[in-house]
Amino acid sequence: MIAKQVDCRWPQWTWPAGKRIAVVFNVCLEAWSDGKAPGISPMGNPLPPGALDTMAISWAAYGVEVGIHRLMDGLARHGAKASVMVNAIIAERSPQTVRAVADRGHEVLSHSYAMDVIPGLLSDDEERRNIARCTKLLAEAAGKPVCGWLSPRGTSKPSTAKLLAEAGYRWYGDVFDFDLPRVINHGNSRIVAIPLSYDVNDMPSMKYGHPPHMMLESYNEVIEIARAGSELRLLDVTTHAHIFGHHRGAYFYEKIIEQAMASADIWVATRAEIADHVLSVAKA
Repeated sequence: MIAKQVDCRWPQWTWPAGKRIAVVFNVCLEAWSDGKAPGISPMGNPLPPGALDTMAISWAAYGVEVGIHRLMDGLARHGAKASVMVNAIIAERSPQTVRAVADRGHEVLSHSYAMDVIPGLLSDDEERRNIARCTKLLAEAAGKPVCGWLSPRGTSKPSTAKLLAEAGYRWYGDVFDFDLPRVINHGNSRIVAIPLSYDVNDMPSMKYGHPPHMMLESYNEVIEIARAGSELRLLDVTTHAHIFGHHRGAYFYEKIIEQAMASADIWVATRAEIADHVLSVAKA
């Protein structure tokens, strides 16, 4: 059965209170399977093929041990909630960290089992098992169900939305070909496709050495453009706990949080809240 997609490029609805601009604070809390390392790290010189990059593993672990807590402290100082993309392997290794995220009111969403478990490379049966595994592990650690999914690299398959809808998920974010959320129907199941924008993201600091203040400057530029227009806008502000969870990055991330929360024309929401709003106002 072909999924029916509702065109929300020009929706007849607004965000709550008639606002045109919504901002989502995303935090990536990431980990790799045992014996696997991130493909990038602060070290520019690669190791010989087959060598395990223990530096990269330790660097990435900073997000779980320290970075996520510093970022949550910054969010708390301004009363903001984030959507936290969590690899389910963290629920096995550090369940107390996942519970801390949930207990502080943030959305815990699934980021696959580990960063090297990419749905786009799995068969449908393997993906069903991966979804079930992640759903169970994260719900147990968080103490509440998870309703959202965003794959590592945002890389899934055409069947992923259907599989997630069948598993009871309300939204997924592996979409980059439109600006605003839309509802996708799969038979009797519905799921909200929430695109992930990348204009305000800390990854360029990691890859290209951009200073952290450029993320604040990018945010201000994007907000200025949004305010100058008349369209409904959804803006993502995305950081990785192991990248901007350090002091310098967290400082500028908090500056963005402070500005967004002080802006009367901006709705700051989690992705789950975005999905609930769209399901309540969009025609299926």
